[in-house]
Amino acid sequence: MAAEHFSELVTNALYEVAPDLKGEPLNPAEKFNVQFEFDSMDFLNFVASLHRSTGLDLPEKDYPRLTSLESAVAYLGEKLGR
Repeated sequence: MAAEHFSELVTNALYEVAPDLKGEPLNPAEKFNVQFEFDSMDFLNFVASLHRSTGLDLPEKDYPRLTSLESAVAYLGEKLGR
């Protein structure tokens, strides 16, 4: 799978949690909580949305790898890009 597909999965999960962010500039390297005032519940909802869309188990120990577009795309690439 291509990085574009993983990017789309992540942004779709992000927009599911915060639809008002559509159209906002997205800095791939900046953490969601810094860019968008993402709180802990928003983040958990984002992880749940990623789980639903990918079918991956996303253990809590991996949450730090899901905090930005760039890191989440890299993580999905490792898990799904076999």
